[in-house]
Amino acid sequence: MNETRKLAQPEATPETQPFWDAAREGKLLIKRCGGCGEAHYPPRAICPFCHSADTAWEKSKGAGSVYSFSIMRRSPTGPYTIAYVQLDEGPRMLTNIIDADPDSLAIGGRVCLTFTETGGDAPPVPMFRPAPQAS
Repeated sequence: MNETRKLAQPEATPETQPFWDAAREGKLLIKRCGGCGEAHYPPRAICPFCHSADTAWEKSKGAGSVYSFSIMRRSPTGPYTIAYVQLDEGPRMLTNIIDADPDSLAIGGRVCLTFTETGGDAPPVPMFRPAPQAS
């Protein structure tokens, strides 16, 4: 919930540059394998499932559910939540849940993508917040 925690600035590599370029535009990219059809995150050139090099970038909808989470209560900046989010496209990603009372989170809770600035000219990092309740 406390957004004053200093975040590490990501470093792009030639393999991850498209990911960070998309993040600057507010888009989350994942990779999908042309060999086995599986989506994976973090994005990498070789499929972790079948080891094919036939992978392509795909835009994620940025929606998913909380697979697992842990509340870090002993932080100098206040509690924060790290979580694995299961994206609707399939892969799980390690991230933070922000703008939420940590005690209100639950496994299976719906979340949506947001980006958090890291300072300087570094790209923002993808994080999640609870999804608005459907009425």
